[in-house]
Amino acid sequence: METELSAAARDRGASPWSRSERVRLLAWEWCWLLFCRWTPKPLWPWRNFWLRAFGAQLGHRVFVHQRARIAKPWNIALGDRACVGDAAVLYSLGLISVGPRATLAQEAYLCTGTHDFQDPSLPLRTAAIRIGADAFVGLRAIVLPGVEVGAGAIVGAGAVVTRNVAGGSVVAGNPARPLARKGRTGFPPGLPQ
Repeated sequence: METELSAAARDRGASPWSRSERVRLLAWEWCWLLFCRWTPKPLWPWRNFWLRAFGAQLGHRVFVHQRARIAKPWNIALGDRACVGDAAVLYSLGLISVGPRATLAQEAYLCTGTHDFQDPSLPLRTAAIRIGADAFVGLRAIVLPGVEVGAGAIVGAGAVVTRNVAGGSVVAGNPARPLARKGRTGFPPGLPQ
């Protein structure tokens, strides 16, 4: 006799993507591997060409490091002079929007996907992430689904951001907590300038 839970568990193995989307994902992964991952840093215009070819919305002079990982480029929008650092991950199952001049440092991880843990079949849930203009997401920081990091905010290294971050604030820790607000010089009080 099959229980509801075992039926739900069986559904967990099913892909949330259509066959055509799985083909598109595979094509993107191979494209990045063959045409972009090996390129030196100064060839960012070449990488941007391929990102745009797969539907990414890129502003002027956007830099994406060759070792960055982007799940679905058609779900990203990067503003003018935005920067995606070495080994940063944009797990873009939903929209990831990065404002002008914002920086995602090395190994930063932006994840738009999660699961509904109230449902035994654990269906996929996505929520957009928005990073404001001039914001900085530090080394190995994690930004979770549905979070907005305001303009000019700083997310400290290793922070786990589970809630919105106000513009101009500095957050750090796990979970990320406010440390300061930016002063007139653009740096938070007490930090070296």
